[in-house]
Amino acid sequence: MGKKISIAATADPVRAYHHGALRPALIAAAEEVIAERGIDGFSLRETARRAGVSPSAPAHHFGDSRGLLTAIATLAFTGLGDALEVADREDYPDRRSRILAQGVAYVRYALAHQARFDLMWRSPLLDKAAPGFAFASRRAYVVMEQAVLGDDSGGPFGPDHAPAVACWSMVHGFARLAMDDAFPVKSGDSLDDMLDDLLAGMLSHLDV
Repeated sequence: MGKKISIAATADPVRAYHHGALRPALIAAAEEVIAERGIDGFSLRETARRAGVSPSAPAHHFGDSRGLLTAIATLAFTGLGDALEVADREDYPDRRSRILAQGVAYVRYALAHQARFDLMWRSPLLDKAAPGFAFASRRAYVVMEQAVLGDDSGGPFGPDHAPAVACWSMVHGFARLAMDDAFPVKSGDSLDDMLDDLLAGMLSHLDV
C-alpha cells in the first residue's frame, strides 16, 4: 500500500486542540487506517483512537466520515495536480512527449500514494460538491486535458474532450494495474525503470 504515516497513539488531545494540530492529525490517522485496512475497513472510531482523541472529536472538524474522507481526497487531488503541473513545466519537443510526461507523473503519484489514490475515485463516499474538492479535482483534470488538447482547451469535458478522456482512461488503467502489481517486471529491473517505455508503447496506440 502507500507510504505509511505514523501517529502517536498517546497524543494529548488538549495539546492537539490548542496547537491547531487536530485536523491534520486526524487526516494522518485516517490515512493510516485506510492504508492498513482498505477504505471499506475505515472507521471514525479507529481514526480517533489512533489520533489519541475522543470518538466524538472528528465531528468537530469534519462533521462525519464523509467529511473526513472528502478532506483526504481533496488533498489527494491537490497533490496529483501539483505533480502534473511539475511535469508540465518542462519544454517538450512535441505534444506526445508532453502527454507521456503527464502520464508518467500520474502513475508515479498513484504508486507513491496508494491509499489516497484508492479513495479519490470512491465517489459514493465523498462530497463531490464540496468547494475544495470540486476545485482540486477539476484542476488536476485540466492539466491533463491541456496536455492533450492544448492550453486553450477551454476547461474540463468540453465538446471535443474525447481524446483527453481516452488518454486519462488509459493512464488511469495503467496506474491501477501497476498498483495491483499486474505487470511482469524483468529480472533486475523495477516497474519504475520500465514505466516510460511501457506507457509510451500504450499511448502510441492512441491518435493523439
